[in-house]
Amino acid sequence: MFRLLMYLVPLALTVFALIDCLNTPEDEARHLPKIAWVFIILIFWIVGPIVWLATGKVRRPPANGRTPSEWHSNHRMRYVAPDDNPEFLRSLKEENRKDEALLKDWEADLRRREEELRRRERDESGPKTAD
Repeated sequence: MFRLLMYLVPLALTVFALIDCLNTPEDEARHLPKIAWVFIILIFWIVGPIVWLATGKVRRPPANGRTPSEWHSNHRMRYVAPDDNPEFLRSLKEENRKDEALLKDWEADLRRREEELRRRERDESGPKTAD
């Protein structure tokens, strides 16, 4: 049992450090790029995770003793319904203008082609000369 524990603890530590490293934003990784930390954790599977957990990530205590979940709930992005979002409404108006301009271009092209077709039909059905 003890032999099994000797392999499971470092493996669990490696997996934990790897997941922590992958979930850490790039700007919070210290001293090395994040990809270098991933390789260090995987190659040096006992020392690498310990070094990552000790020095690899910027770790700050929560401000005013608050838990991270409280901080995230106060800084969470508030979603707005589409009909209340001015940016969304503005984008709809812009798309509508573009679609109307495209439709006008198509209608003008269709009128031009219909007129061209009528001209051809008149020229073909016009007076024929006898030879």
